[in-house]
Amino acid sequence: MNNEQAAPETHGVTVELLATVDLGPEIEGMAGRQLRMRKVTIAPGGVFGPVHDHKDRPGTVFILQGTITDHRNGQATDYGPGVGWPEDHNTTHWLENRGTVTAVEISVDIVKG
Repeated sequence: MNNEQAAPETHGVTVELLATVDLGPEIEGMAGRQLRMRKVTIAPGGVFGPVHDHKDRPGTVFILQGTITDHRNGQATDYGPGVGWPEDHNTTHWLENRGTVTAVEISVDIVKG
């Protein structure tokens, strides 16, 4: 069983919406889309799952605190403070906090509004 198949359901996660921008008036062809920024907090032992993709919802993540393990393509990669990763149409993954410190990330993506 690979990491994607074993992903548990979300628990120990809080998500705070920080800001949105309606992209329709800003960029031609973006009607119905929003630029969204969220703060995601994952408690020790927490999981942000289940497996999900980013088709039609590209974004980026930046880690502020703690370590987040990103599970994708059968591999687990740890990201600590000051780094992050892109989430594009090829991204299918789930996240967890394997550490003892609360992990905090800023997630920015484009979503259908």
